[in-house]
Amino acid sequence: MLFSELIATGSGIPNRIVPNDFFNYLVEDADNWILSRTGIRERRFVGEQQSTSDIATEAALNALAAGNIDPAELDCIIVATSTPDMILPSTACMVQKNIGAVNAFAFDMNSVCSSLVYALDTADSFIKAGKCRTALVIGADTYSKILNFDDKGSCPLFGDGAGAVILRATEQRTGLLQTMIKSDGRGWDLIQVPSSGSRKPVTAETIAARENTFFMEGKKVFVFATDVIPKIIEEVTASAGITPADLDFIIPHQANLRIIDHITKKTGIGREKFLLNLDRFGNTAAASVGLVMDENRRNGTIKPGNLVLVMGFGGGLSWGGLLIRF
Repeated sequence: MLFSELIATGSGIPNRIVPNDFFNYLVEDADNWILSRTGIRERRFVGEQQSTSDIATEAALNALAAGNIDPAELDCIIVATSTPDMILPSTACMVQKNIGAVNAFAFDMNSVCSSLVYALDTADSFIKAGKCRTALVIGADTYSKILNFDDKGSCPLFGDGAGAVILRATEQRTGLLQTMIKSDGRGWDLIQVPSSGSRKPVTAETIAARENTFFMEGKKVFVFATDVIPKIIEEVTASAGITPADLDFIIPHQANLRIIDHITKKTGIGREKFLLNLDRFGNTAAASVGLVMDENRRNGTIKPGNLVLVMGFGGGLSWGGLLIRF
């Protein structure tokens, strides 16, 4: 039986640091207001001339260098994003060109903030089926390009970034040991960009109404997240024949510290097991769990042999989990 070993990770992090006081135009003492509600201190924004493919390429090149991997070895590239460079062609094909991965097939995947989890599950399926041997999966988003900067309920939450993961086929029982992805389309309207496709094409009128920007029903999404995360933990560990106590770490989608605090109380799992970076990067959507994986592999927190549960949840509604032996 084949498994998908995680052989390298990399990050694409914009240079521009945006502290909470950037949002003082929206609310008095924005730093305290945002920090107390979300746990976020700052985030990164791409430059005006940068796009999702730029930071996705940076993450890919860093992962390739970390693993000493020739781009020609890649059989598959999946870019997990809800902010592609354009509606067509795929951002993944742009990344393929940028890194010189001449032998890879490439495509995008959009499950909003669950996108990287979905894409890793998909790459794992390709590897198990023998469709490819080495896969590059990149979670990348530039939400600064689609935010409504007059909406204090959403615009301070998000940052830009990219996290890349390279998987390779192995017969050893390591890497992705258990995966789970799920959706509930009844909640599709809770997280959306209303005017961005064929349902409501972008017009001067929709731009004037800010319908071409991000919209989220925050309170309902909070309820969804705090309900579904314990279910992810329970289902993935039970399917793998282990208990949550067997996990070395949990990497949740980096959405809001209040959600994490709620989960620790609800599950009894210690806060120290949750690896976080949202204080410095905010909610980077599809990139969030990839950035945390890369950072904690590089700083030595995640060690070879560690058992880690990676989780995503977001628009669609969508959610999923991955049990990874590093």
